[in-house]
Amino acid sequence: MYARDPRVVMTLDAGGTNFVFSATRANTEIVRPVTLPSRANDLPSCLETIVNGFEAVRGQLDAAPTAISFAFPGPADYERGIIGDLNNLPAFRGGVPLGPFLEARFRVPVFINNDGDLFAYGEALAGALPWVNKLLAEAGKEKRYRNLIGVTLGTGFGGGVVRDNQLCTGDNGAGAEVWVIRCKRDPRYGVEEGVSIRAIKREYAALSGDSRDLTPKDIRDIATGALAGNRPAARETFARAGEVLGDTLATINAVVDGVAVIGGGIAKAGELLMPAAMKALNGSLETPAGGRTDRMEMKAFNLDDPEDTARFLAPSVVSVPVPGTSRRVDYDPVKRMGVMTSRLGTSKAVALGAYAFALNKLDKLDGR
Repeated sequence: MYARDPRVVMTLDAGGTNFVFSATRANTEIVRPVTLPSRANDLPSCLETIVNGFEAVRGQLDAAPTAISFAFPGPADYERGIIGDLNNLPAFRGGVPLGPFLEARFRVPVFINNDGDLFAYGEALAGALPWVNKLLAEAGKEKRYRNLIGVTLGTGFGGGVVRDNQLCTGDNGAGAEVWVIRCKRDPRYGVEEGVSIRAIKREYAALSGDSRDLTPKDIRDIATGALAGNRPAARETFARAGEVLGDTLATINAVVDGVAVIGGGIAKAGELLMPAAMKALNGSLETPAGGRTDRMEMKAFNLDDPEDTARFLAPSVVSVPVPGTSRRVDYDPVKRMGVMTSRLGTSKAVALGAYAFALNKLDKLDGR
């Protein structure tokens, strides 16, 4: 989708410290990215940075841009392009119509969304979803997946849902705001208090008594033995985060019924997160009578693991008779959910998602 489209969309990766500006055509970055300090404490300076960044990108283009599309932190009224009160970008507190501001300055449509949504959209169109369906085709399977859950593990816990190539944004622009799902390990909190940068740091410090200011990468290195520290505590930290992640994916998938892809910096510790996540996904619930029932209707498979991928693709179709006739029909009793880390890389998936989101919106306006 859009792999041969000639239209150019300018994009922005908005962080609390730096803004990175770029442009995409035919699903490919076509300029040298421009990185500028966000100057996030002062609105006029921050807006000047955004204008200068897009001007620098436009100066590299050989064709006029069709639109501007990018991810920006929430809360926000994304449909109208209004940014709300942000913790890491304090200049925008009180509500700032960033989209209309940029439309007036650059005379092109501007589309803003959150990174979780655009990550999911990019993976659905050009990453995880086509990759899974290619695996199925190569294995001779007729099954194809159309729905995808994308989550990002970083400063917070972001998410997006794509169904039949359409991003689910919701009636209030708050579709897939999955961070408000209750954390399994402590239901007083949202899930990002169980799996985020601050959660990893806090959990390891509590388990280990280590007072160093460590990053999740440091804690991962401790868990793998690459850095000195409390290795059992580091491994338990990621196991607990994985349990929260798996339980949350099971909750989302009860509604969506698709594959799941995980991005963000913490996803780089997938080998430490995924065993506990898969155990939670394939776990069980108690019944009032004292029995147990499966946590999900489908079985989850870790598609980062070759052996689990082989099980995901293994034949399970049986032939069953149609009562009162001589006919038989094929029946597959195993419902499957594939889970994997990003196929594209989080930043690329977000950029491709922003590009496709803009063109999809423009096509709808044009009646295509």
